[in-house]
Amino acid sequence: MCRHIAYVGPSVPLGAVLVSPAHALVRQSWEPRRQRNGTVNADGFGVGWYAEGDPSPGRYRRAGPVWGDETFADLARVVRSTALLGAVRDATWAGAGGEAAAAPFAEGALLFSHNGAVPGWPASLGPLAGALAPTALLSLAARSDSALIWALVLRRVEEGDDISRAVADTVLDIAAAAPGARLNLLLTDGSTIVATAWGDSLWYLHDGSRTVVASEPYDDDPYWREVPDRTLLAATRAEVLLTPLKEPSA
Repeated sequence: MCRHIAYVGPSVPLGAVLVSPAHALVRQSWEPRRQRNGTVNADGFGVGWYAEGDPSPGRYRRAGPVWGDETFADLARVVRSTALLGAVRDATWAGAGGEAAAAPFAEGALLFSHNGAVPGWPASLGPLAGALAPTALLSLAARSDSALIWALVLRRVEEGDDISRAVADTVLDIAAAAPGARLNLLLTDGSTIVATAWGDSLWYLHDGSRTVVASEPYDDDPYWREVPDRTLLAATRAEVLLTPLKEPSA
């Protein structure tokens, strides 16, 4: 379910990443090539991007399919950025959450997306949710597993964890609480991309001046590399680091 992508590098139109490539995110909304769960991502979409001199990203999100949104087509053509995160959604429950449930979620300088599902949600995440402040629970962006996962990541960031550790530890906590969860997370602060491969496909493209991290390659460039399952990726435009994540004990 869902496809997502993040980019850091030289300034480009949003469409150069999300629309123009032969198998870009927009096409993946109706014709993904490597999606393991679901076939069409038409339950919402979104993109977040960073403007020069402003650490807080802008966002554009809608509840319907991306291919029918003319405003997005114009936005992708004219808006440029050095960093972005985009996602198309295949909801676990059709229509659940509407626009508010469409990634990317945002807080401060951070943009976040979740590709996957948590079995038994919300009961399976009850103990983890119980560790959140009541204000955090009341302010969830949507009634979805993705929104709760974002709140769990954000709590760790607010407590002082760097974004890589916050993402990795959240995935391990959820995997222990809900075995079988699919937890491909994607987070950026505009200069660093952090992602996990946990139950679905994840790839990256890196050439020394830009890094693209995506659920699947957007073209047939031979420099795309697949991220092994149970792996944390941390990348800037200059480098990519992969770290294995240990499966929680039964």
